[in-house]
Amino acid sequence: MHTVIIGAGLSGLSCALYLTGAGHRVTVLDGADRVGGVAGRVELGGFHLDTGPTVLTMPELIDEALAAAGGSLEADLPLIRLDPAYHARFADGSHIRVHTDAEAMEAEVRATCGPGDAAGYRRLRDWLTRLYRVQRDDFIGRNFDSPFQLFTPQLARLAALGGFGRLGPRVGRFISDDRLRRVFSFQSLYAGVAPAQALAAYAVIAYMDTIAGVYFPRSGGMHAVPTAMAGVARRAGAEFRLSTAATGLERRGDLITAVLTEDDRIPCDAVVLATDPHTAYRLLGGTPNRPVAHRWSPSAFVVHAGTDNTAGPAEHHTISFGAAWDRTFTEIIDRGELMSDPSLLLTQPTATDPGLAPPGKRLYYLLAPSPNRLAGPSIDWDRLAPAYLRELRETLGRRNLDWSVSEVQQVTTPADWTRSGHPAGTPFSLAHTFAQTGPFRPRNLVKGTRNGVLAGAGTTPGVGIPPVMISGRLAAERVIAAATRRDR
Repeated sequence: MHTVIIGAGLSGLSCALYLTGAGHRVTVLDGADRVGGVAGRVELGGFHLDTGPTVLTMPELIDEALAAAGGSLEADLPLIRLDPAYHARFADGSHIRVHTDAEAMEAEVRATCGPGDAAGYRRLRDWLTRLYRVQRDDFIGRNFDSPFQLFTPQLARLAALGGFGRLGPRVGRFISDDRLRRVFSFQSLYAGVAPAQALAAYAVIAYMDTIAGVYFPRSGGMHAVPTAMAGVARRAGAEFRLSTAATGLERRGDLITAVLTEDDRIPCDAVVLATDPHTAYRLLGGTPNRPVAHRWSPSAFVVHAGTDNTAGPAEHHTISFGAAWDRTFTEIIDRGELMSDPSLLLTQPTATDPGLAPPGKRLYYLLAPSPNRLAGPSIDWDRLAPAYLRELRETLGRRNLDWSVSEVQQVTTPADWTRSGHPAGTPFSLAHTFAQTGPFRPRNLVKGTRNGVLAGAGTTPGVGIPPVMISGRLAAERVIAAATRRDR
């Protein structure tokens, strides 16, 4: 059984590990010259820039994928657990260290928010844990063939836990301090929805980074993740053809018989399209038939800055909240406007791995949530970017978070994401609205083919490193099940 995986991002690599571990022959194609997809790497002036995700949670999912092909985190990708996971800073000058250890976080909440919220935090932690356990296998970690498969005993448990309510109000039932509410609900933006509108079920993202923990590779930055996954897959027999883009699919009826590149024809028994949705459907020659158009997540204005200023922010992850909250989501999601009082993620990876910068220097990563290109079509990012960067630097300066003089700087705007092939100019793919969640999200089985499977953020289960890792496993399960049926 020969499977060609198109795309060497995290979902494609996850799929490759599970398939090679199951004894399948695997060829992975990618037009880039290195693995990683969105989780890429740029070397600039001696600084090593991670161009994709910076927050790593649920590493056991990576460990499971590595183990499927004979590897492990311990041997192939040693990690450090960050403590605190975040430093949350607020407009009034206060701050909260977000610990994932229960006792440490309860003490932090008691000291900053009072005993009432300390007790509420414990109840919230218990609710988040139960919510995750209910969803883990029946809703997040499984393939759906029909919405009717939702109707399991776990659905009733999820409803009883309030999973179909709204995230912001539900979190507010446990804790009253507005700062703490933000810490446990901002994660809905990862899913492309404001906390006030997001399903409470998406509090599982808060579970992942406030309870399960935030990690970072001991060396090599976030790009060490796809590098290690590809290394284990190669050891297990997977073939990688980089700088080799798929240009088409050869079909015979409802079977894909080969993947075409500029220079080759690669016969196959199955194809996994681990790409963004537009690329996948372009290769397939069609688009999904949906009654309403896809809704895309907000985008991001990202700045990488290398500096010799060692007096700047020292923490690994800092979330800087503006005074505004609900208005921020309205601006970037509904109005297609820039945040007037921005909330920002500032990451300093050299706090954990100094080797990502030349000796004595630091590397910073700033992410400002932004309208995607469909929500904010009138924003001329190529013209606006320098002025917006200055504005963000001034904002950080007022909040005592500026990195001062930059030796190296790289900026990525929604227009750049568009040029990189991301639909709507967002690297976060489809938003997790109710109509794009679970069995209502685009299925990973492709209509009209018997051996085409999707993987990645645009299909089941969704956006973020944990869902994308699961997506690769689910795609591999589809291929393995089809092969088993064929061999009977």
